[in-house]
Amino acid sequence: PARDAVTFNSLIAALCLFRRWLPALDALRDMVLDGHPLTSFTLVSVLLACSHLVENPRLGREAHAFALKGGLLDGDERFAFNALLSMYARLGLVDDARRLFGSVGAADAPGGGLVTWNTMVSLLVQSGRCAEAVDVLYDMVARGVRPDGVTFASALPACSQLELLSVGKEMHAYVLKDADLAANSFVASALVDMYASHERVDAARRVFDMVPSGDRQLGLWNAMICGYAQAGKDEDALELFARMEAEAGVVPSETTMAGVLPACARSEAFAGKEAVHGYVVKRDIAENRFVQNALMDMYARLGDMDAARRIFAAIEPRDVVSWNTLITGCVVQGHISDAFQLVREMQQQGRYTDAVATEDGIAGTDEEPVMPNNITLMTLLPGCAMLAAPARGKEIHGYAVRHAWDSDVAVGSALVDMYAKGGCLALSRAVFDRLPRRNVITWNVLIMAYGMHGLGAEAIVLFDRMVASDEAKPNEVTFIAALAACSHSGMVDRGLELFHSMKRDHGVGPTPDLHACAVDVLGRAGRLDEAYSIISSMEPGEQQVSAWSSFLGACRLHRNVQLGEIAAERLFELEPDEASHYVLLCNIYSAAGLWEKSSEVRGRMRQRGVSKEPGCSWIEVDGAIHRFMAGESAHPESALVHAHMDALWERMRGQGYTPDTSCVLHDIEEGEKAAILRYHSEKLAVAFGLLRTPPGAAIRVAKNLRVCNDCHEAAKFISKMVGREIVLRDVRRFHHFVDGACSCGDYW
Repeated sequence: PARDAVTFNSLIAALCLFRRWLPALDALRDMVLDGHPLTSFTLVSVLLACSHLVENPRLGREAHAFALKGGLLDGDERFAFNALLSMYARLGLVDDARRLFGSVGAADAPGGGLVTWNTMVSLLVQSGRCAEAVDVLYDMVARGVRPDGVTFASALPACSQLELLSVGKEMHAYVLKDADLAANSFVASALVDMYASHERVDAARRVFDMVPSGDRQLGLWNAMICGYAQAGKDEDALELFARMEAEAGVVPSETTMAGVLPACARSEAFAGKEAVHGYVVKRDIAENRFVQNALMDMYARLGDMDAARRIFAAIEPRDVVSWNTLITGCVVQGHISDAFQLVREMQQQGRYTDAVATEDGIAGTDEEPVMPNNITLMTLLPGCAMLAAPARGKEIHGYAVRHAWDSDVAVGSALVDMYAKGGCLALSRAVFDRLPRRNVITWNVLIMAYGMHGLGAEAIVLFDRMVASDEAKPNEVTFIAALAACSHSGMVDRGLELFHSMKRDHGVGPTPDLHACAVDVLGRAGRLDEAYSIISSMEPGEQQVSAWSSFLGACRLHRNVQLGEIAAERLFELEPDEASHYVLLCNIYSAAGLWEKSSEVRGRMRQRGVSKEPGCSWIEVDGAIHRFMAGESAHPESALVHAHMDALWERMRGQGYTPDTSCVLHDIEEGEKAAILRYHSEKLAVAFGLLRTPPGAAIRVAKNLRVCNDCHEAAKFISKMVGREIVLRDVRRFHHFVDGACSCGDYW
C-alpha cells in the first residue's frame, strides 16, 4: 500500500520513542521527497530528535528554519512552538530560546500562552539560570497570565538555588489563595523542598500536613523525608518513612531510600542499621545507583569502609557521584590519604568494569576517565583543613581555577576555610574577596578564622560588614564565631553587647551553644562569678554541658579550685564518660599542688574505664603528613628528631627557658617532669619541621588537643632562636610565634 503522511508521522514518532534519532530524521527526508505535507505533529517529533543530537545543533536550527518556511509555527496552537523552546534548551542554546520566547506574540498568544510561559520558566531553571526564571514568572503575572501548579512546581526550585526565601514565601501566599493549588501534591512537594533547603523544616511540615492524606503523592512524601534527613532530624525522617507505607500505603522508591539511609546511619535511636540493607534488597532496588551510593554512605558513616568498598566495586559503570560518595566516606573516617588516592584513581584509571576491591584500592578494567567536580573539591578541602595541609589544598585550588570552579560559592567557602585552618589567613581573605557571591557560610568561615587567629577586632569589623551587606543574614553560627573572636581577643564588653542584642536586632535566640560562648567570654577574662550567673540562668540539664565545660576551662586558666570542683561535678553527672572533664580537674589540682585529689580523679577515670586521648601533632612536609605522639619512637626519623630536640632544649635552657612543670599531672620529681615535657608531640613536630624544611620557611604544626603552657612557651623561644615563624594550631585556635612573641599575646 502507498505511504501517506499519517504513516510517516507514525514511523517518525515510533523511532523517537525508541530513541532512534538519526533514523527519525532520515524518515523525515523520505517524507519530504515523497511530497507529503508536514504538520505540527511531524515537527514536534522532529524537534525532539534534534534536541538529542547535541553534537550537531545545526540540525535544530535547520528544523526551525524549515518550520518557519512551512508556516508550521503560525496559528494559535503552541505545542510545536513549546517543543522548539525545549529543543533549544536541551541543546544548551538558552539564549536562542530566550530570543524565540521574546519574539512578537510568542508569549501572549491565546490558547497556549500558559504552557509557553511554563516551558520558559522550566527550561531556565533546568539550565541554571534561576534569576531569569524568577523574572519571567514576575513578568508572566504582570501580563495577566494566571500561574498553575506546573508553574510553581517549576519555579520554586529557583528560590532554593538562589536562597530567595522571601520570593518563595510570595509564591506560597499566592498558592494559599487557591484551594486547588494548595491541595496539589506536586506544588506542595516543591514548597516542602524550598522550605527544607532554607532550613525551615517546620514550615515544610506545615505544608505537608495541609495536603489531604489521600492526595499525598510519592514525591511529597520523599520531599518531606529528605527534608528531615537534610536538617539532621533523623528520627522524624524515620518516623515519617514508617508511616508512609504502614498508614498511607505508599511504596518507597529509590529516592525515598536515598533519603532514609543517611538518617538510619546517623540516628542513635535506630538500632537495625544494617537490616535496612536487607529491606532494600527485598524491595529489589539494591541495584539502583542512587541506593548503592546511599548504602555506601551509610556503611562509611558506620565505620565499615570494607562494606562500602564492596558496594562501590559492584557499581557499573561508576559516575562522579559514586566516586564522591566513597571519597566522602574516607574523609569522614579520617582516611585522608585514601581519599586522595581515590581521586588519583578516579582520574587516571577512570570508570571500571568487573572491578574488585583490593588492599591497594580498586582494580579492574578502565573505561572513560571521571573528572572531579565541585562536590569532589568540597569533600577534599575539609580533609586538607583537618590535616593543616595547605600544600595539598593549593593543588585543589589550582584544579578549581583551571576548571572554573573557584567562583562556585560552595567551593569558594571551602577554600576560605581550608586556607584559614592551614594557617594561611592572607590567602583565605584573598579567596573571600575574589568570590563573585558569598553566602552565610562564607562569611561565617572567615569571621571564625579571624577569631581563631586572635584577630578579634578584624573579626568584628567583618561581622559589621556582613550585617550592613545584603548578601547574608547572621545566624547562630555567625554569633558563635563572633563571640569566640571576642573571647580569644579579650573583647569582653563587645562580646556581651552581641550576646544581649542578637535576639532583638537579628532574631537569633540564645541557644545553649551561645550561652556557652558568653560563659567563655567572661570566664577567659576572669569574670567567673558573672559566667556562673549565666549558667545558673539556663534550664538545668544536658543543654548546660557546653557552658559548664567552658566554665571549667576558665577555672583551670585562673586556677580557681572551688568553682572548678563545682563545674566538674556537674559535668561528671551530665557526661560521666568524657575524659576532658577529668583531665581539666586534674590540671586544676596539679597546678594547686593538690596531688592527692588529682590522684583521686585519675582513680575515678580508671573505675569508669575513661582514658585520656593521647596528644598527637602532625606536620606536612613535601606533600606527606608526618605524625608524632608524645615521647614516641615510631616515626622513621625518631632518633634524629629526638636528638635535634635535645639540642634545642639545651639552647633554650641557656637562654633563660624554664619548663612549666605544672602541665604534668603526676606527682614526680621535677627532673622527670621536665623530661616528659621535652618530648611533647608538638615539640617533636616542630623539631622535624626545622630539620626537613628550607631555611626561613614557616613551620606549620597542628595538634588534636589544646597546646600546653610549656609548649607554648618553648615555641616562643624556638622561634626567636632559629629566626622562623612557627604556626601552631590546636583544637581551639592558632598561635603564630615570631621572634619570641605569640599572636595571642599570652591571652589564651
